[in-house]
Amino acid sequence: MSSRSRSWWGWGAADEALPDAECVALGALVSDAVQTPLPVPDVAALALPKVRIEPPRALAPVMSAAPEDRASHTYGKAYRDVIRALNGDLAPAPDQVARPSTEQEVIDVLDWAADTDVAVVPYGAGSSVVGGVEYRADRHRAVVSLDLSSLDQVLEIDRVSRAARIQAGALGPGLETQLRPHGLTLRHFPQSFEFSTLGGWLATRAGGHYATLYTHIDDFVESLRVVTPVGVNESLRLPGSGAGPSPDRLFLGSEGALGVITEAWMRLQERPRHKASATVLFDDVHVAMDAVRAVAQSGLHPANCRLLDPGEAALAGVARDSQSALILGVESAHVPVDGRLAELLTLARDHGGTPLPTAPGTPNAAADTWRSAFLRMPYLRDALARMSVIIETFETACTWDRAPQLYESVRSQLADVVREVTGAAGTVNCRFTHVYPDGPAPYFTVIAPGRRGEEVAMWDRIKSAAMEILHDLGATVTHHHAVGRDHRPGYDRQRPEPFALALRAAKAALDPAGILNPGVLLD
Repeated sequence: MSSRSRSWWGWGAADEALPDAECVALGALVSDAVQTPLPVPDVAALALPKVRIEPPRALAPVMSAAPEDRASHTYGKAYRDVIRALNGDLAPAPDQVARPSTEQEVIDVLDWAADTDVAVVPYGAGSSVVGGVEYRADRHRAVVSLDLSSLDQVLEIDRVSRAARIQAGALGPGLETQLRPHGLTLRHFPQSFEFSTLGGWLATRAGGHYATLYTHIDDFVESLRVVTPVGVNESLRLPGSGAGPSPDRLFLGSEGALGVITEAWMRLQERPRHKASATVLFDDVHVAMDAVRAVAQSGLHPANCRLLDPGEAALAGVARDSQSALILGVESAHVPVDGRLAELLTLARDHGGTPLPTAPGTPNAAADTWRSAFLRMPYLRDALARMSVIIETFETACTWDRAPQLYESVRSQLADVVREVTGAAGTVNCRFTHVYPDGPAPYFTVIAPGRRGEEVAMWDRIKSAAMEILHDLGATVTHHHAVGRDHRPGYDRQRPEPFALALRAAKAALDPAGILNPGVLLD
């Protein structure tokens, strides 16, 4: 990304955003959508809040109050963030953007902030879709967005143990580029891979490439180094330990509220040399769920096991005629995988699936089509947002015994909410992104026409209803998007109160001045 400009208002690379004509054409596919796209504001013309604080001379070289920096660090990339940016609403903009190039400069920023009542919001690469990088507390003297993009190096590789010490600001592509000469890979590929950092993955417990077995970044952590306002916390590097509660687990998923992750020792893998994939069609989505459960419980551990319901399969262009599609993929660095794929396809056939014919050694066209649509979807979301189309995606997880009811209940109940909020039927689609022996992680997509000027309020009502439905069904409020601020109501209800007491105590002990990402996880 060093040679490409990031979009300050929307997803990813600025040159990948759809032009006006394509926005209009895409919006025309949604019934009752508005006819003209919201214009993209010129950063130079934005009315940013007045800068309330200047850094001390020692920190001035790592601080910026340039309008472009402040604008691009105001929000993450949730739908409500994109809409507000398009409307030029940058009221929560940080006063300064800090880009430290050493861990000592991170310490210095936190020390100064604690002494001057300045909130510090760790930014990662800004790809949060749950309000994780937006300051909403409105009780500090000023706000600094902490950007670790200059801390982006693989510092050390232990080839014997197959692990590496990596700085938290490393973006996905840069990280993999540094590992490639050694024949190694972290192989953690979330949808945001190109625009997110190792530190962001760790702080949000991100889900990645593997649909089974190694589903979260947690699975690759040997140890963490975390800067807190009361000192540096570095855990002992070990393959495993039974010595009390894990110190790493305290900071994994802490979303910058307890400390700033600056480095991590991560488990690596040999780069895969053998890959194979296939697509299986099902006429009944519930039969397909049974097949996926059999796969998840088989011990065959496919790297990819994505079930697309009829709406999602049609949207991605991989199936028609109300069919569901199961995309399977296997890989290995050491042995051929065709036999394992054949076992998986036998399971799928035994459960009513029909594999699409693919000649040995040739690409799986349906899987490639889905992957392209998957990577392109955030840009399409932004284009539809410019047409005031309401789009919401949320993910959850539940046990297999409740999965069929959850799928039907969420789709029917949320469809009613969408109709009430927008006055239109809209669509509610679903795919399984990750699967476990005891349950799936369903990922829902909502698309409906919105009303110009009311998009955020309409989205908020749909988001709130989705959290309420998940709570009533006993499912988690998030599987891998994190809590941020948008999921706080659902998280507060899901979290056991004794654990909440312990988390509050940890916050008070590690961040006594209350400056770290206020409002995330805790008030």
